[in-house]
Amino acid sequence: MALTLYVDTARWRAHQKSVIDQFPGIVPVCKGNGYGFGHERLAEEAARFGADVLAVGTTYEAARIKDFFSGDLLVLTPFRRGEEPVPLPDRVIRSVSSVDGVHALVGARVVIEVMSSMKRHGITEEDLPKLHAAIEDVRLEGFAIHLPLDRTDGSDAVEEVIAWMDRLRAARLPLHTMFVSHLKAQELVRLQQQFPQTRFRARIGTRLWLGDHEATEYRGAVLDVIRVSKGERFGYRQQKAASDGFLVVVAGGTSHGVGLEAPKAMHGVMPRAKGVARAGLATVNRNLSPFVWAGKQRWFAEPPHMQVSILFVPADAPAPAVGDELVAHLRHTTTQFDRTIDR
Repeated sequence: MALTLYVDTARWRAHQKSVIDQFPGIVPVCKGNGYGFGHERLAEEAARFGADVLAVGTTYEAARIKDFFSGDLLVLTPFRRGEEPVPLPDRVIRSVSSVDGVHALVGARVVIEVMSSMKRHGITEEDLPKLHAAIEDVRLEGFAIHLPLDRTDGSDAVEEVIAWMDRLRAARLPLHTMFVSHLKAQELVRLQQQFPQTRFRARIGTRLWLGDHEATEYRGAVLDVIRVSKGERFGYRQQKAASDGFLVVVAGGTSHGVGLEAPKAMHGVMPRAKGVARAGLATVNRNLSPFVWAGKQRWFAEPPHMQVSILFVPADAPAPAVGDELVAHLRHTTTQFDRTIDR
């Protein structure tokens, strides 16, 4: 019995097509755990819809994916001198975010990242005069800009890209291709109209693979159901049951990513209040699990184990049976499933 990822394949692929149609020349992104699907699956999907370039996170990911995708591979993590060398084919393109990095990659295919308002990495305006000599020794595939998801200052993402296009043009640097991240389809159209000689290529991962939430579903199989009475001790830490009910042992534990949660950026009073409430409940060992039964998200009876979780279902709710599957609201990018079933 397993934690299973169910995929409505027709619906998932229909969503992919809708995104591809909006972003001509899309560069699909396959990094991390493959957005919950795995590298091999996404590489095969990218090949199926005819992508010529697949973006990956690291050189190590490129080394694993190269056997599943025959097109070009764009490594998003910028090159740094002294990094561990990883044997890669010539079809791998390296991102570079410094003039020194360009100088160090003689003969290589490179995409030069510029510094955006993300302030993460990238060359600065002051670096541009030094790039002329540096790019003579590499095969320049284009420039790239990685934009923030939220723009709380009300600024315009398109204007930020235009500002960089103007700087690059003023520095007389080649502008045949610009890779962009986190732009809307209509914003990309605006840019293409303003710079018809430049090919804008959107690097997209989350929106492409996870944009239709109804196309996928995680479910954990029920392995055991044990009736407990109020005050009865259970589990690793021998806690007492708060009331009569059932301990439900379900497939899916810490090795699957169950119980993991990334920090969230909270805006507004209500989200902050909810965060404080959750933190308060956690101090008294009340943690909501991602598993749903009988229409409600159920509480962990104790912290999840390595491969299973133990939930508490109160006596006033129906008990699940061994073999039932509980829907689990899990984050794709932190989840490892046991199996996948296409429907």
